[in-house]
Parts: sequence; C-alpha cells; structure tokens
Amino acid sequence: MAEADIDNLPRNDANHTALTPLWFLDRAALVHPNRLSVVHGPRRFTWAETYRRCRRFASALLARSIGYGKTVAVIAPNIPAIYEAHFGIPMTGAVLNTINIRLNAATIAFLLGHSSAAVVIVDQEFFTLAEEALKIIADEKKSAFKPPILIVVGDETCDPSSLKYAIGKGAIEYEKFLESGDPDFAWKPPKDEWHSIALGYTSGTTSSPKGVVLHHRGAYLMALSCALIWNMTEGAIYLWTLPMFHCNGWCYAWTLAALCGTSICLRQVTPKAVYSAIAHQGVSYFCAAPVVLNSIVNAPPSDTILPLPRVVNVNTAGAAPPPSLLADMTKLGFRVTHTYGLSETFGPSVVCAWKPEWDQLPLDERARLHSRQGVRYVGLEGLDVVNLKTMEPVPADGATLGEIVMRGNVVMKGYLKNPEANAETFAGGWYHSGDIGVKHPDGYIEVKDRAKDIIISGGENISSLEVESFLYMHPAILEVSVVARPDEQWGESPCAFVTLKEGVDSSNEQALAESIIKFCREKMPAYWVPKSVVFGSLPKTATGKIKKNELRAKAKAMGPVKKSRL
Repeated sequence: MAEADIDNLPRNDANHTALTPLWFLDRAALVHPNRLSVVHGPRRFTWAETYRRCRRFASALLARSIGYGKTVAVIAPNIPAIYEAHFGIPMTGAVLNTINIRLNAATIAFLLGHSSAAVVIVDQEFFTLAEEALKIIADEKKSAFKPPILIVVGDETCDPSSLKYAIGKGAIEYEKFLESGDPDFAWKPPKDEWHSIALGYTSGTTSSPKGVVLHHRGAYLMALSCALIWNMTEGAIYLWTLPMFHCNGWCYAWTLAALCGTSICLRQVTPKAVYSAIAHQGVSYFCAAPVVLNSIVNAPPSDTILPLPRVVNVNTAGAAPPPSLLADMTKLGFRVTHTYGLSETFGPSVVCAWKPEWDQLPLDERARLHSRQGVRYVGLEGLDVVNLKTMEPVPADGATLGEIVMRGNVVMKGYLKNPEANAETFAGGWYHSGDIGVKHPDGYIEVKDRAKDIIISGGENISSLEVESFLYMHPAILEVSVVARPDEQWGESPCAFVTLKEGVDSSNEQALAESIIKFCREKMPAYWVPKSVVFGSLPKTATGKIKKNELRAKAKAMGPVKKSRL
C-alpha cells in the first residue's frame, strides 16, 4: 500500500538535489578563501587554491576522456595530491580508488585489474611499485593490455632521482597535469546521489580483497556525522596520522572541507612527528588505530612534548583498544573518542558516546566503559546484535553473543563484481559485519571477537579480545594477540603471542612466560588463562592489523597442548 501524503507536490530543481560532499569544497573556498586548507612541509595551500587545483584536476581528467564509468587509482601517502583526489576525481563523475602503499606489487596488480583503473596516480616514492604491478598485469593480459594513464606526484621532501626516473619512463608529472586543466572549470554534481564516489578494498588476509563501493549520499552524511559525534569545531586543525587511503581517511577528507578546517599532512607517522605537530602547528584533532596510540604511549621521553599545550582530541578505531591503553592516553592528556566500523560502513559508524556521569568514576572503570564500541552514529539508522541463526535481537544482558549488524544510508552499495558476497553480506535486510558481540543493558554494544577468532574451550566461548585486554595490563607486554591452539583435553585453549617492550630482559623466556601465566591467573577465569606463550614480533597486514590467521596456523603447527597427567 502506497504511503499517503497531505499533498502531491513534486520534486523540482529548486527543492531537490543529489547529496554530495563535493559542495563542501565550493563553500569552504567562498567562506574562507585565504584560510589554510592543506599543509605539507614547506607547501601551504589556501581553500581558494585547493578549489582551483581540484577544478584543474577534474578538467584535466575530462580532457583525457576520464569521467563517468571510469576508475582512477591513487597510490600515495598523506600528501596534498591524495586530498585533492577526493574532490577532483568525483567532480568528473569518475570513481576514486585509494590504494594502500604498504601492499605488494602482486596485490596492487589485482586491485588495478579488478577495478579496471583507467588512470594511476602515484607518489614518486612508490612509482617502481606501481610499475611492477602494471608489468604483472601486462604479462597476464599480453596483447589485450591497455596501459592506464600514468601520473607521478613529485614531493620536494623526497630524493628527486625517483621523480626523474618516473618522468623518464613516460609518466606525466602531477603539477604539469594540473596546469593543463581549467582553474575555473564548471563541474557538475551527480544527478543521482546513489552514484559511486569511491572504491576501496578490504585487507583480504584470508582471501582475495573485496572491492567496497561507496556512494555520494553516504559520503555526504558520514562526513557530517563525523563532525557531530566528535564535537569538531569550525576551522579545526587536523593531523593526518590516519592514512587517507584507509576508508578515505574515515571520510574526514570531506569533513574538513565542511568545517573549513586545516589538514596537516604527515608523510611518515612517528610519535615524535605527532608530538611536534601538536606543539608547533596547533593540532587539536587526529585519528589513529590503537597500534599508533600504543606507540605514542610508549614513546621515549626524547620524542614527547609534555604536558600537551591544549586538549588534543583523538578518534581511535580499526581494532578494539584495550582499556589500559585508553587509560594511559587519558593520563597523558589526550581526550579519546572510541569508534568502531568497517570499510563497508564508510569507516567508523558506531561511537562509545561519552556520558557526563562517567567522569565521576575511577579511571579503571571509566576505561572499561570507554572500551565498549557503543551506539550508532547519527547518520546510521540501524545497529543491533542478533542471533546468528534466527536473526532475532539478543537480550541486552552484556553476555549473550550474537553478530553485529547494521543498516542505513552509510552502508556501502555492495562489493564490486561479487554478487555472491553481496547476497551473503546483505542477507535478511541487514549488513552482516562478521563481528561477534554483546548488547549491554544501556544499549551499548561491545565487540567480543571476529566470528572466526572465538576460542571454544571445553564447550565454553572465550573472547580473544578480552584475554588480550588483561594481558595488555602486564608491564612487560607491548603487543599481544591471542588465538586458539588445539588442546587434547579441552579441544582448544588460548595461546598468547607476545611482543615485549624495549628494555625487558628476555634471556629466560620460560620464566617470563610463567610470570605472564601467573599474572593471568590472578586476573581472569581459569579457563581463559593462556596455556602457551610465544615471544616475537607479530605479523601485520598492510593496514596494521594483526594477521591472526597466520598466528592460528603457527599455533596449530605447534601441535596440541598435551593432556595433564595430574
């Protein structure tokens, strides 16, 4: 039955237009033309200049027949060109595909081939990586290979020889490419806000990466939601510690244009560089995965500038941060907002919204509440934890496990060229995250594990994340990951892979392992206690996530924990 309304007034050009974050740039250049938009080392651009550069970008692409139906790949760290790509490319109707610079050539070849990239824009430092990836495609496709337009971005902070090499190989220099465009180009927004704005690929630790397609409508709504959930101020000075190639910088590339803020680019992220930007460039906001926060907390005094000159707001997501890490960041003077999401939800879409009454609680209790993932962003319409078989919501008891599901305008269009995966991930009218969690009595959700990472010991479910959160309290542990190891008596038992802090005496690993296990016995239920501890560095994906699949394989190769003779 059709929904009745009080009128039959139609949409028209005066009262309806497609939502797109591209208008934020137009407005920023109008309102604050002389305010700094992007800073990278000695290079500084105003909003008027960034708008002109992005219009040149779009015009130059269109002059080469790059527009609707085409994908433009960008392989670059946090430099002005990748920021400009978030506007210049979609202004033509083409789709932006930012590619992780830490990937190997074979993976990049897969992405470029799968997306049918018509243009590849690459930072000079990574030109040989792109060159190798394109050679792999050329060798596979042979005479059918149509090379993409290749553009190299120079950076005066890098060795000029790599730029010279790229130009010698026929790449177009980025600044020359922009010069060929019209700074007053009259770009047009998409007629349909469902049109794709960006393509990003999942990390693909266990299978081929999946191409996540995002739309203009979601990018617009998420960009505004990002500002609201974080209480970002107009003119915010933001440090790019989070790579823009990761979920389009969680949509903050577009948020900063909406706020007429300033982007401070960091080509390489180190604790020293972060503290320096806070002290000398007025930074009040940055986003980072817990692994980066861990490096900030454990930075040597020579790399820090404390106390902080102002309150610095930090948004963390990408992995569940242990409560001890959140407490340590708070002690240093950072105000941490804990968020959660996936590439498929435009980055973080769930926030542990802070409640004033929590301020009166002891630090440890605040950190425990703060480590929960929380409630939906204002731009996300549906969030729940449901029974994996029935799809019914689990009780809000903080104990019953279920799958975290989302629905709404900030969920992806789907996976590119992958109907089977789309049918599975959108089953029942929800996006299935694959994360296992609980719902607390206050409605806040908490991730307990990835479905594949739950440890089942003697019929009991053990959350590897909860075991890890206790282990992070141990003074010798820098990083830890807990996985299932076969166990003769219990089927599976927890196995902890540990990276020690610098300066910890590791000459007697057996004694150290025993001390860690003793520490665990004092902190957690007996069946949670790891029965084995392995020391060494942890394998990570190109996005910095720990490769638990590799650790599970290692634990399996160790053989089962023998049944006790006692």
